Amino acid sequence: MKRSIATLLLVALSLVLLNGCNTMEGLGKDVEKLGQKIDEKASR
Repeated sequence: MKRSIATLLLVALSLVLLNGCNTMEGLGKDVEKLGQKIDEKASR
């Protein structure tokens, strides 16, 4: 049950991310922002 919920959440997140950036440039910007957020959390 937990695995199917995790899979569903992963698919939903993927759809949101892919819908939010229609080009490879947009994808790059999104990945860069994600990396910055992770870096900020890690440095706290």
